[in-house]
Amino acid sequence: MKVGCVKEIKKYEYRVGLTPENVKEYVNRKNQVYIQKGAGEGAFFTDEMYREAGAVILDTAEEIWAECDMIVKVKEPLEEEYDLIRENQIIYTYLHLAADRPLTDALLKSKAKAVAYETIRDKNGGLPLLKPMSEVAGRLSIQEGARCLERTMGGMGLLLGGVSGVRQANVLIIGAGVVGTNACKMAVGLGARVTIADNNIDRLTYLDDMFGSRIQTMYSTDSALEKACCEADLVIGSVLIPGAKAPKLIKERYLDGMKNGSVIVDVAVDQGGCCETTVPTYHDNPTFIKKGVVHYCVANMPGAVAMTSTMALTNATLRYGLAIADVGVEEAIRRDGLLALGMNCYEGKLTCKEVAEAHDMEYTDIFELI
Repeated sequence: MKVGCVKEIKKYEYRVGLTPENVKEYVNRKNQVYIQKGAGEGAFFTDEMYREAGAVILDTAEEIWAECDMIVKVKEPLEEEYDLIRENQIIYTYLHLAADRPLTDALLKSKAKAVAYETIRDKNGGLPLLKPMSEVAGRLSIQEGARCLERTMGGMGLLLGGVSGVRQANVLIIGAGVVGTNACKMAVGLGARVTIADNNIDRLTYLDDMFGSRIQTMYSTDSALEKACCEADLVIGSVLIPGAKAPKLIKERYLDGMKNGSVIVDVAVDQGGCCETTVPTYHDNPTFIKKGVVHYCVANMPGAVAMTSTMALTNATLRYGLAIADVGVEEAIRRDGLLALGMNCYEGKLTCKEVAEAHDMEYTDIFELI
């Protein structure tokens, strides 16, 4: 199969879909790999490294899209790329279609075969291709949240861990999944006072056992969240419903009672955000202030640490990508039914139930089509 990787064009996105080591794996299995010139520079992978691994370097994205049977990316195709997508072409990347009707329509119109990293599951029900970026985003959320608490960023000028004789920050983490757990690790490590909220008692019990008296767990209800938000200095929104829009758990009215200079970091922004006042931002202008509360809503947070993120992501995506390249996406799905959950669009049909529900569109089971 001809496998291509283009340079990401999303603003301040430095990750890349394939590393030179990945290229070697594809080439060793008799695939041809094409890399756009400069695609890996943001993560410090040079064109020469890709050449040595066996890739062909092409100058433009247009050449890659036109030449290749499968495109491996990191972020969803942007509007400028819609017309480059070809019928029957396999798109293998993060898509987040539940929060993006225009891209959904474009993929259906193109009749491409779109496989979304974020909806593939493993045998335990986990999200193996979302997990590495969730780990990165969870840890970054505390790092960026701590920076936003600085006065120069519009925050109240509070040091997350405090110092002798001065209180540490109160951190509220909403969602106790992979993002929330990694945010918790970072916040505890920096000495903050941490509360983590979820409606899954088993998950809260697990975190109680993990962290003991270093954190406070809280069952998530509307009234409990409102009170906790008003007491918090930093709120991390880390709620995820796989493939679907994030629930709006942080209500706009909460902001009326929150402290001036407090901070909300909405990690769920890719899926529409879990805060009613969320508006997507970029790394060059990551924050805005509403009702005195600093909002950090960067939609590609892991792109800031592109080397770590690229390596963590491609470690997870490689085996599924190789399976698709080896036998085609249809046979790969027949051999691994869990991969079928990643198929969001197939030859003009919407094959992800959560996306169909989000947009009130017709859903078709992928096994009816292959």
